[in-house]
Amino acid sequence: MMEMVPQAAPMLRIYRYRAAVDAAIARVLDGGTAIGGAEVAAFEAAFAAFCGVGHAIGCGNGTDALVLALRAAGIGPGDEVITVALTAHGTAQAIRLVGAVPIFVEVDSATRTMDPAAAAAAITPRTAALVPVHLYGQMADMPALTALAAQQGLFLLEDCAQAHGAEMAGRRAGGWGHAAAFSFYPTKNLGAVGDGGAVVTQDAALAKRVRSQTNYGWSDARRISDVVAGNSRLDTVQAAILAALLPHLDEAIAERRAIAAALHLGIGGAVTLPRWDDGAVWHQFVIAHPARDLLAASLSRDGIGTAVHYTPPLHWQPAFYRDAQPPLPITERLAAEVLSLPIQPEVAGPATQAIIDAVRRGAAECAR
Repeated sequence: MMEMVPQAAPMLRIYRYRAAVDAAIARVLDGGTAIGGAEVAAFEAAFAAFCGVGHAIGCGNGTDALVLALRAAGIGPGDEVITVALTAHGTAQAIRLVGAVPIFVEVDSATRTMDPAAAAAAITPRTAALVPVHLYGQMADMPALTALAAQQGLFLLEDCAQAHGAEMAGRRAGGWGHAAAFSFYPTKNLGAVGDGGAVVTQDAALAKRVRSQTNYGWSDARRISDVVAGNSRLDTVQAAILAALLPHLDEAIAERRAIAAALHLGIGGAVTLPRWDDGAVWHQFVIAHPARDLLAASLSRDGIGTAVHYTPPLHWQPAFYRDAQPPLPITERLAAEVLSLPIQPEVAGPATQAIIDAVRRGAAECAR
């Protein structure tokens, strides 16, 4: 039986750096601090420096990171938050969880990220924030969105869950908005062995409010709850693991870019390819095809695993229905056509040519 090339296998990355990960875990076990402590502080400092900002606050997961940033900015009931429907559920769930209303706007057909013109057209007196999503490792048009947020006085929160290390105009993802939210879910380019997330920002006052929100509303060692808040802390073991993996992230990004370049060249015009972007980090390599499900079945027969990110789009899902939501034809078409190929270096590196051959065969079958 043919061995399947999985679409992703995050534990293979952990095994690749197993010695460093084992040492990090042992250091936590030997240090006697299970919550917080020097390991978390060290990772936060290193990750803030990596993103080019002054502050990083670890938290429980990427959805919590979005919630914490929105709450720290005072976003809540009565507010509208402009975002996109071609994204993971957490983006819109976070907006709902703070009591605000997600307003879904169209994406650019080439970048698959928020269309700045569509965002501008959706602004109303109730609009309080923009949440662009850096999808599949490609950044949204941050120069345009930053200018729009400044012009309209809106809080700008980058959803960077898939964009660790992505760059645009010399600045990394997380360094454009008032704040940014990251996920360290195991499949991410920088992934933990479990859940984890972070909020990053240049704003010291905002960082202080976010940190208070992660820990019962405490602002200092008195352990006094100054505000109503929950508990969303980055686990010490996960922080140590992430700190061990962070020095290898630039290497992994370079490997993903090389694989993406090979896929671009080899697949050619057989399917619709993602737009090439020198600053992308290729969290996913997402092609599009009108017979997506047939193509996926063909690839599976050839031993190539795939995934769909994302369908149905969020504006079609019950939790986010809104009577006034206009149709989003580009989003809806992409949701029906996108297909994620293997791109993780430990998986796709040795199988790049097999992936190319299978896609070309599958596309030819679909054309018959």
